[in-house]
Amino acid sequence: MKKLMIAVVAMLSMTTATFAADEATEATAVYNMNVNMDRLADALGMNMDQEEALEDVHKNFTAELMSAASLKGDEKDAKINKAVLNDLKYAHAILSKGQYRKYLLLLNTTMVNRGIIK
Repeated sequence: MKKLMIAVVAMLSMTTATFAADEATEATAVYNMNVNMDRLADALGMNMDQEEALEDVHKNFTAELMSAASLKGDEKDAKINKAVLNDLKYAHAILSKGQYRKYLLLLNTTMVNRGIIK
């Protein structure tokens, strides 16, 4: 089941990760959620399979947030909410209960600190 989920996430990340490299403005820099996966893996106590799967999920999440950065108003909020819900759904399938709780805390704190959510 996990391999199927990983394959789905990989396919999604390949199809949604296309955007211009030149358009790195201050506004979009806030939505760039690239993280050091080795440090995240250490913090969550993940094994190699979990780390690889979560890395694919997180790349897709970052791509969705970057595409939301160019939108305005309610459309932007809806895109961000969808991206967060998808990220959490896939992460929940990959991580154990304790790891997921810690991941949720780290993700929420990061998004609040960057001003993406209030």
